[in-house]
Order: sequence, then structure tokens, then C-alpha cells
Amino acid sequence: MAHIPTLVPASELVKRNGVTFPNESDEYRRARDALLSEEIELRRHIERVAELRRALPLGGEVIGDYRFEGENGARDFAGLFGDKKTLVVYCYMFGPQRERPCPMCTSLLSSWDGVVQDIEQHVALAVIARSPIDRLVALKRQRGGHHLPLYADINGRFSHDYYGVSEDGSDIPAFHVFTRRDGVIRHFWSGEMGPATSDPGQDPRGAPDLMPIWTIFDATPEGRISDWYPKLEY
Repeated sequence: MAHIPTLVPASELVKRNGVTFPNESDEYRRARDALLSEEIELRRHIERVAELRRALPLGGEVIGDYRFEGENGARDFAGLFGDKKTLVVYCYMFGPQRERPCPMCTSLLSSWDGVVQDIEQHVALAVIARSPIDRLVALKRQRGGHHLPLYADINGRFSHDYYGVSEDGSDIPAFHVFTRRDGVIRHFWSGEMGPATSDPGQDPRGAPDLMPIWTIFDATPEGRISDWYPKLEY
């Protein structure tokens, strides 16, 4: 049985913090300390959820006829792993029926571009869309990207099997993790939070949120502005 550390109560950690800022009032510090206690509990809950995720039993074996075209040629699904045991996949809303890509997906992936080389020290990463690879690469260059590993879903079967496209043919964003152990590739985990699991007054979102921009906005007085949406150009 894994050792479960005894955690110091959040209220005690708050007392140890000792941070104050110039000219703050006692009222501000009391409210900020109460918030800090909640932030500590949130951090701990995020870790508990991550532990539960890591403890999932084996998912379904990946056996579909999935074919992809990357910047360096054709790949099968196993080829997306490279020399890694774990593969992270993002399904990009940029199908052939779209004149332009989804601005939200594009914003997210633009923020990932600079950390791809860091990610790939640990796991493999693939960004999959149903548009031809030349179209995907042209967009990456237009956005100033360098490192995103883009792949065209040639026969569309992966996108259909793993919720990258709806029944009416429209794109759906999806985030998946797959594992390869003893030569067998299995599904490990996917984001499943969407419209059916959203809370009143909120756009559908996962937790933790994949987009760094929301983390920044959540720390501001304005928060997530309800009528704001990313653009491809400003």
C-alpha cells in the first residue's frame, strides 16, 4: 500500500505564510488568508484527482485502421508514439469543411507550441485534424509556430472513433491519452467534460483547464469575460 503523507492543515500553512503587501488593510489580509486556505485545498484536490486518474484500470485496446500524414510522411497509430510509452493527442477543430480553424483551439495550440520540446522529453504529442497536412502546416507557419507535431487524419477513422467529429460531420475538440505497454496500445484517459456536464452560466470546460489563458484571466478582477472569444487575428 502506498504511503499517504499526513498533510498539515491548510489553516496552519496560511499562518506560516507570513506574506503582506505594502499598505494593505487588515480586512484585505483576512480575506486573502481565507482565500489562500481555499487555494491550498484546491491544489490538494487537483492532486487527488490526478492520483485517481493515474490509478485507472487499463482502457480499451486501440485496434482501428488509423492512418495519418505528418510533415515527415505517413504514420500509423503506433508510429505516433516514437520511442515513448505514452501518447497525448489533441483533436484540432480544423476539418476540410471549415474555411478557417477554430479560434479557441488555435489559441490553445499556439500556447503549446513553445513547450512542445519540453513535453516530448516525457511523452509523445500529436495534434490531429482532418484537413490535409499542407493546410495544417501553412496555418502553423502563419501563426509563427515551429514545434507543434501536426497530423492529418487521412481516412477520418480515428476522428470518428475518438470523438473528434460529430454525427453531422462537424469538428469536436478532444484531448486523449494513450499508453503502449508490452507492445499493446490502449486508451488511458480522455477529457469527458462537455455540455452535458457544464454548470449553469458557464461555457463547457474541463478541469483542470488546458488553456493557460484562462488561468491568467481567473486571477484577475474581470475573470473570464462572458462575451469574449479569441480571434485568429487582431
